[in-house]
Amino acid sequence: MSSAVARKLESIRAKGAMRHIEVANLLGTRPETVSRWNQGRSYPHANTEKTLLELEYIVDQLSDFYEPNEARQWMFSPQKHLDGASPAELIRIGRIDDVRRLVNQLRDAVYV
Repeated sequence: MSSAVARKLESIRAKGAMRHIEVANLLGTRPETVSRWNQGRSYPHANTEKTLLELEYIVDQLSDFYEPNEARQWMFSPQKHLDGASPAELIRIGRIDDVRRLVNQLRDAVYV
């Protein structure tokens, strides 16, 4: 049986086409650590887990209007509404709220 963290990682992989190394870079950890989380051998610290949950939420929202590879490209591409920064860069430096705001704006525009 997989852990809740492993299910979140699988969701990010399936809906956002992100590999463990990319998730590790976004969360400021090592790919080996993410692999241990996926295997249930360890768990992220509280702040890292919070960011992982936020990342999974963002990827899930993007999956409403992007295919997995498109969602991945969006995450790593400069965005005009983020002053040319990529969502991945902002997540790495702790500005995940800015990314969530933009995703919410995109979602609202799609469903209007």
